[in-house]
Amino acid sequence: MAFTLQSASIFPFLLFLLLLSTAAANGSSKSKLCGRSASRCLAWRLSVETSNLKNWSVVPSKCVGYVEKYMRTPGQYWEDSKVAVLTILGYAKTVKLVGDGKDAWIFDIDETLLSNLPYYQQHEYGGEAYNSTTFEAWVSETKALVLPSSLLLYNVLLARGFKIFLLTGRDEYQRNITTHNLFRAGYKGWDGLILRGVNEQGSAAGVYKPEKRGELVKKGYRLWGSVGDQWSDLSGPYEASRSFKLPNPMYYIS
Repeated sequence: MAFTLQSASIFPFLLFLLLLSTAAANGSSKSKLCGRSASRCLAWRLSVETSNLKNWSVVPSKCVGYVEKYMRTPGQYWEDSKVAVLTILGYAKTVKLVGDGKDAWIFDIDETLLSNLPYYQQHEYGGEAYNSTTFEAWVSETKALVLPSSLLLYNVLLARGFKIFLLTGRDEYQRNITTHNLFRAGYKGWDGLILRGVNEQGSAAGVYKPEKRGELVKKGYRLWGSVGDQWSDLSGPYEASRSFKLPNPMYYIS
């Protein structure tokens, strides 16, 4: 969406974003944050979470320390996740299920049901460029952690009678290890685990996930809700009646 600069006062903020991007591109080291720098990194995170800032590849180096602090346990990330889940539960209580087995809810997996924080702690909390080889090796270890508030939400929705579908960008060959990790984290009882097939390799999440939601709709499912950590998990054709984004300032997926 295009916008018009209303006043010159916005230029210092734009200049700051430019400096952050330049610092990240140059690979400069992270620094301690205080005062104004922390406020600006908070503003950067807000732009990320609201999808005002798109197509970024790494956390700006000057904000790595901020993201690390944000993601700590206990910390603001966990509080933000709890508030999001409470909001979702409030909506779920208002849904009048038809009860014909077609009342569905969709979850993403990574940074939605499972946390890969131990991996990202070793990779500058998103300050390093994504490396598919090291990440896939981490996934194969099946050590991703449970997100407690998400597990609570999952179990409440399951008990209410929603049919749960897990729609992930992981590949089909990772089905067994993904299932194992989900079981270890306490998740069970889903109706479908949807992973990328061979013909879907290279397809952007913003294309692949709507297509899979469309397949469910064409089978007669009513998509009452969808939860993910990326806007590409949620937006596009065949959106759920309500979509809810969980926080994730560590990476961006288009």
